[in-house]
Amino acid sequence: MLYHWTVLPTCLPLVRRRCHACTSGRFRADGKFRVNANHKLIDAWLLVLCTGCGETAKLTVFERARLRSVRPELLDRLHHNDPGLAAELLQDPVLQRRNRIALDWDGAWRLETGGPDRVDQDAIDVAVGFAARIPVRPVRLIAEGCGLSRAEVERLLAEGKVVSAVRLGGKLSGDFAFTLKY
Repeated sequence: MLYHWTVLPTCLPLVRRRCHACTSGRFRADGKFRVNANHKLIDAWLLVLCTGCGETAKLTVFERARLRSVRPELLDRLHHNDPGLAAELLQDPVLQRRNRIALDWDGAWRLETGGPDRVDQDAIDVAVGFAARIPVRPVRLIAEGCGLSRAEVERLLAEGKVVSAVRLGGKLSGDFAFTLKY
């Protein structure tokens, strides 16, 4: 039987970036934007708050863009501080590169297995899907989804009882499948 697991975000991830006011390296995004217009040019920033001192920093969404080049629905979402737009923009690789940031997903996701934690079969086939680009170690997902310890999953992996077409070492943020033989 094929099981379908989904990795879902539970909240916005923390933004890893050095604070200019204190020594903290983490910022919290709450979905607030700042939009500034100068004649026919427009700027937009996503505001993030330092978790240490509360200082506000701006992540550039676009700068000096012509007003006509910005889609009206995007402009409306910016003006209404749409948290869904903040989630989309934080995962945009162009925005991450432009602002020199990385995302910290610790505690900001959950695994939806759709069934019991412990499976009482000899072998199971699992397809893991990601609702967002969340980098997670597959060993952690398998351990959490099957109710095993990470050391036990590592042992099963070393014995060849966990089989996958993708490499299960490191972190993955894309869909994959595996077979687990007890």
